Amino acid sequence: MSEPAATTGPSADGADLASTDMSAEPPAHGAESEPVAGLPVEPDVEAIKRLETELEEARDKHLRLAAEFDNYRKRIAKERSELTDRSQADLISRLLDAIDDMDRLTTTMDNLPVDSLREAVTLVDKKFWKQLESAGLERIDPTGAPFDPAQHEAVSVVPPPSPDKDHQVSGTFQIGYRFKGTLVRPARVQVYSEQGQP
Repeated sequence: MSEPAATTGPSADGADLASTDMSAEPPAHGAESEPVAGLPVEPDVEAIKRLETELEEARDKHLRLAAEFDNYRKRIAKERSELTDRSQADLISRLLDAIDDMDRLTTTMDNLPVDSLREAVTLVDKKFWKQLESAGLERIDPTGAPFDPAQHEAVSVVPPPSPDKDHQVSGTFQIGYRFKGTLVRPARVQVYSEQGQP
């Protein structure tokens, strides 16, 4: 039986095996790439330029936002300062009548009888406190109330006269103050305590 002769022509599917060059080199780096799956591929040089442009735009946007935020922060600080000044000016304007009364009293006190002087000082004091309380200031005089370390500062302690007085304020050395609910100064107090500490 004779062996079949080697085929040198086209293969069964029409491809020419002899003409296929398996040693062909891939395209050089930087050359335009062939489309992949029908989509165009951006050349490397153009991609770099596009990315550099996008980076520069992002940098500019960041700098603008940082400048805008800095301006906003400065504007808010200025507005807060102006609001504080206006609030203080409003409080001072409320007290001006009482201040005027005090000035008149100090210039005429040498000529006033003691009873009249006492009455005048009391009236000026009431006028001051009326305005301060309407602005939101309140006194803290906790004598007889339970000791509260958030509102009171214990200066001394004494034994309680009865067990039910334990940890109560026995006396106030210095009145405390709250302004619109915020503690300005705690009341300095003496506290009844069995253990010798508030």
